[in-house]
Amino acid sequence: MKILAIDDQQLILLSIEKKLTESGFDVCISDSGDKGIVLYDQFKPDLVIVDINMPGMSGLDVVKHIRLNKADETPILILSGNTDEQVIIDGFDLGINDYMKKPVSLNEMAARVDRILGIRNLPERRIPAKTNQMLQQYCVGIVIPCYNEEERLTSAAFQEFANENLGYHLCFVNDGSTDNTLEVLNKLKEGNEDRISVYNCEKNGGKAEAVRQGMKHLAKDKQFDYLGYLDADLSTDFRDFDELVRTLENSDFKIVSGSRISRMGANITKESARKIISKTINMIIQTILGMPFKDTQCGAKIMTRDMVEPIFEDKFITRWLFDVEIFMRMKGFYGKEKAKNLICEQPLKRWIHADGSKLSMKDSVKIVGQLGQIALYYK
Repeated sequence: MKILAIDDQQLILLSIEKKLTESGFDVCISDSGDKGIVLYDQFKPDLVIVDINMPGMSGLDVVKHIRLNKADETPILILSGNTDEQVIIDGFDLGINDYMKKPVSLNEMAARVDRILGIRNLPERRIPAKTNQMLQQYCVGIVIPCYNEEERLTSAAFQEFANENLGYHLCFVNDGSTDNTLEVLNKLKEGNEDRISVYNCEKNGGKAEAVRQGMKHLAKDKQFDYLGYLDADLSTDFRDFDELVRTLENSDFKIVSGSRISRMGANITKESARKIISKTINMIIQTILGMPFKDTQCGAKIMTRDMVEPIFEDKFITRWLFDVEIFMRMKGFYGKEKAKNLICEQPLKRWIHADGSKLSMKDSVKIVGQLGQIALYYK
């Protein structure tokens, strides 16, 4: 049997295609409504799976084309993050067969497809399902800067997260590493090219420039609703990062930044000397910002895609303190009061300082001078 899937987000499409192909269906995919109706006429599917919120021709327009223009009764399954009650009612009024709200598991989607098509889930056509594979409501691109991370990259953790969270794309930026980091990264993406990519910078430019290049690179892909970055040592747990994304999804914030400030019940560990230095530096940063954020330097941030251009278009003036510059650029772009309301600082439940950090005690002393640079430059 043939299934046509229409969604403007490639990550979602490829996951649907893979799952249904494994289940024995002949699957055709389209990344727009306009292309989808052309394929509908050519492919003549037994079932159509379509998203609602697509630029140009929406999912409901596709339904209208099938039900009204073509007067066809081909089964239609809506798979969308749109929770507007009226939109859902309109879909059923037009004659859709089912409506699934993202996030949703691939297993449930497959079961609904079988039900609509009247297929019994016989043992001989079952394929062992990977657990917890979810189609998210939004697509998220994450930049992970890497410099000489050959020994610290936990490939299994990244692969497991990418396989289970199908709305995420991990972009590793190799910052001119002198060890075998690039080879490790290329091996990591093998077989996961749709969810893991490698952006190679031949010369080392520092973490700030690696993140900037990665964010600009991912911003070219229109499927991503949100973009962010995460440290390669996974000092921030993926579960915490996913919670930052959820906060952004359910609010009017433009940026959600992780915070490592210790609190009751949180697994936050640091070396004592680093802890004292961090507190001192944070006090200086708060004074320069004039805003009450307590941990600008946490290497876990997520933002709406429209923030990439005003924040990352120009090079940062420091190699290590670009996080502070992000806050300063938000302040300059929106004004202090509005910026405070558009940035959320969210405490992490788990954060551990990983061994092998490239930032030495000597570097910490240099930070004070760089903060002075930032204060003067952004004044």
